[in-house]
Amino acid sequence: MKTSIIGTGLIGGSMALKLRKKGFTDYIYGIDKNEEHLQQALDRHIIDEAVSLEKGIRNADLIILAIPVDAARKLLPSILDQLQEHQTVMDSGSTKAGITNAVKDHPNRKRYVSFHPMWGTENSGPVSATDESFTGKAAVICNREESAEDAFHLVERAAQELDMHLIYMDAEDHDIHTAYISHISHITSYALANTVLEKEREEDTIFQLASSGFSSTVRLAKSHPEMWVPIFRQNRENVLDVLNEHITQLRKFKSALEKENYDFLEELIVNANKIRGILK
Repeated sequence: MKTSIIGTGLIGGSMALKLRKKGFTDYIYGIDKNEEHLQQALDRHIIDEAVSLEKGIRNADLIILAIPVDAARKLLPSILDQLQEHQTVMDSGSTKAGITNAVKDHPNRKRYVSFHPMWGTENSGPVSATDESFTGKAAVICNREESAEDAFHLVERAAQELDMHLIYMDAEDHDIHTAYISHISHITSYALANTVLEKEREEDTIFQLASSGFSSTVRLAKSHPEMWVPIFRQNRENVLDVLNEHITQLRKFKSALEKENYDFLEELIVNANKIRGILK
């Protein structure tokens, strides 16, 4: 089994490390526009060889597309143009409807499996990749009926080798749910970080007083715009819908404080505490 990783950063690099460790793949090609990332991936034995896109597509049994969602949406059709019947391509993007719609009428559509490993950090690059990143996390396969059986089963087996538990979902539904559980969290973190930076000019004071709670809340604000602007662009309508609801909830807290209505404030907090029963 030969695998090509297009995008040797955090996600692609972590997948490569684990799939190699589990013996799922024998040889890994790396494709990346970032020469520094390619060298780091070679140095860390994430990949065996840095190659051109054409060679990586031609020689691999499985091609993993681990680049920002806008770039993946543009590149996938040309990858499918070059695929043979025995080859499979999967992506790892956080939005699925845009990319599945981009290739829905492609003659080689069945060689593509829409995949989202539900894991990520604020860090980036091959230096941040680890072989246990995905252990115990959820993996979503979208629109499975649109993929060939052998391609679907190969990606299913890859997810199992990553030690992930699989969820099957429609691409449109996936994007709605991720807007709620992932995308809004990043916007909130960016907004909070900007709020603090605007109001608290003494950066040393922030560093000295920052508690673990504050640090964990704004951790996502360290995430790179190269990845997240395309996600927000691809999932714009769903993110706006969630953001409007979030603003409504913030206004309730603001109103309770303005009116010194602490009973209402307590109701809002008690209602929020219900999340304990969902998130253990």
